[in-house]
Amino acid sequence: MTEREVVSLNRRARHDYEVMETYDAGLVLTGTEIKSVRAHRVDIKDAWAGVERGEAWLHNMHIAPYEPGSRENPAARRSRKLLLHRREINRLLGRSVEKGLTIIPLKVYLERGYAKVELGLARGRRQWDKRQAIAAREARREQERAMSQRGRPGSGRPRQGGGSEA
Repeated sequence: MTEREVVSLNRRARHDYEVMETYDAGLVLTGTEIKSVRAHRVDIKDAWAGVERGEAWLHNMHIAPYEPGSRENPAARRSRKLLLHRREINRLLGRSVEKGLTIIPLKVYLERGYAKVELGLARGRRQWDKRQAIAAREARREQERAMSQRGRPGSGRPRQGGGSEA
């Protein structure tokens, strides 16, 4: 089993978008960028991916310049190539041209020393969809809370057996 170390997580993605499919892609980095990634100096909040000329690219991902690096550090928000199989690129291209679908990064992680990104093929949620998702999540939490309270002392139910009566 390979160990995955999550470097950056796009928490707003699952709130703002309904993720339909996920893909894992390698990330082409240059020079000292991998050192910044290992130092968790990555931001994917405003990033998005696209297919251009038969290749997948990740745009607007911020990797902070590596401080001890030379003055020739690459630009922080440059476009970076994604490593995917041809059939995955073709599938992403075909699905992303559908109305309302976009490709967004969900998380950046390290696996066996390589930087990888988890992409999600997603459809944007409207405001009422977001409220509905929040209500469902709250209802699920309330149900779990009620189930975990059952049988605890002071929860209103008598405890079964065990204790000494003085």
